[in-house]
Amino acid sequence: MPVPSGYSAVPQGSQPSCFTKIRMGLMMGAMIGGATGILLGGFVGFRAGLRGKELLLQTGKTVAQSGGSFGVFMGVAQGLRC
Repeated sequence: MPVPSGYSAVPQGSQPSCFTKIRMGLMMGAMIGGATGILLGGFVGFRAGLRGKELLLQTGKTVAQSGGSFGVFMGVAQGLRC
């Protein structure tokens, strides 16, 4: 199906800047990595027998590590696409 003339996903036809694309990739990667860190960190903590404060600390470390690393990878990937 053809796209109607005058249609634009971004108002006034302006495209986001390269910095904006990199920042969005970084934030998107951090959110995805953080969500994965919550699941994996919580699961591994429960399996290790952690409860309470220890479980929260372990899960927090995992969230920070996975969110940070995946965010950097997504940011770099968006930078390469600019």
